[in-house]
Amino acid sequence: MQRTFPRGGSKRVPDRKDATEHKAIQVLPAPSIVVIPMVQHIGASCGSIVNVGDKVKVGQPLGEAKAFVCAPVHASVSGEVIAVEERPLVSGAKALSVVIGNDGKDERVQFESGDLQTMSPDTIRQRVKAAGIVGMGGAGFPTHIKLNPPKPVDTVLINGAECEPYLTCDHRLMVERAPEMVGGLLAIMKASGATRGVIGIEANKPDAIAAMEEAIQGYEQLSVATLTVKYPQGAEKQLIKAILGKEVPSGCLPADVGAVVQNVHTAIAIHEAVTQGKPLFERVVTVSGGAVVDPRNLLVRIGTPIQHVLDFCGGLLGEPAALISGGPMTGPPLIDRLGTVVKSLSGIVALTQEEAGFDVNLPCIRCSRCLKACPMGLTPNFLGEYSNKGLYDRAKELRAQDCIECGLCSYVCPSKRALVTWIKKGKAGIAAQRAKESERGVKA
Repeated sequence: MQRTFPRGGSKRVPDRKDATEHKAIQVLPAPSIVVIPMVQHIGASCGSIVNVGDKVKVGQPLGEAKAFVCAPVHASVSGEVIAVEERPLVSGAKALSVVIGNDGKDERVQFESGDLQTMSPDTIRQRVKAAGIVGMGGAGFPTHIKLNPPKPVDTVLINGAECEPYLTCDHRLMVERAPEMVGGLLAIMKASGATRGVIGIEANKPDAIAAMEEAIQGYEQLSVATLTVKYPQGAEKQLIKAILGKEVPSGCLPADVGAVVQNVHTAIAIHEAVTQGKPLFERVVTVSGGAVVDPRNLLVRIGTPIQHVLDFCGGLLGEPAALISGGPMTGPPLIDRLGTVVKSLSGIVALTQEEAGFDVNLPCIRCSRCLKACPMGLTPNFLGEYSNKGLYDRAKELRAQDCIECGLCSYVCPSKRALVTWIKKGKAGIAAQRAKESERGVKA
């Protein structure tokens, strides 16, 4: 039986995964220089703990987490620190970064192995924090915090839906590294206190379903849930509804319904941190889209320049109509190719003119397609209008903060209105208003 969420969504978003879904993960050779940002996560930036001229090894800490919502950063190559300075991110913004000249020796720090069976939940969380693990599906939230839920939970869900078009990195990881993913799931369950684990996978990945069902043999507390191919099946609240039949209330967290949700790649990184002591210094990235000469799934060192990744895939077929970091439905534009691969970058998607659908912002025709498609039951037409005009109080009344930014409203709009872009603006405006009110309250 295939499961899904009942409200909104669309089965008509083309997955366009055929270019890479059956291509095994390849190792991208480390570049001659890596640029490693000190902020690769939601929360505070790390402070650099190395200086120009220092010699470093793979896995050596470069940035120290001093705030609660923060994750340390590690070297992805061995060599010499040649700069500690502001460098561009893929978004076009700049961040303090450590630049390392690769000496080609790939010398690694001594990782400390461990046994999950004898570890306490707190030790697991400490190892995950020390390894700098963050949500690798795109959110980038420090994982050690998520492994200590504010309320008791009974179920861990592994998000293997990977519903974004083009992306196949999680798919390939489930096929190629299923036992390690199961090991990570067991570690997450022990750390969070959950008694069962469920791996949700969309039905268009039969080889991944088979691999995971084989890997969980002998674990009565684990199961695989086959999900309907329907966008946005992989959104956290929709996944919980599809598998557990529970609705996460507005303004609440998965823990409020007894669940913790983790990404496939994150689970594997947790397994590596717990059993091997390995920090997060590399990740799998899908490089795809009609403008890519040779689409691939690549294991890439953190800090590798985007252009280096594209070159390994044969480069681009001319200038792409759109270059996106992540998937095309939710991923932001990739502005600067001098920017580098970070922990949360799941894909680099280069679209042709034919593939890219651009906003033209024709007048709303009141067709209600966005309302029917919205998986959160919102009114994207009004939310977008109010947000774009700066009427943030009106947008707040219509629950703008519940928008999961899946992009489906813009996708189905026949007038090609930039609804999700406007709603993001509205959410930012609401957050800014709230911050000002809090500041006034403190001063008062």
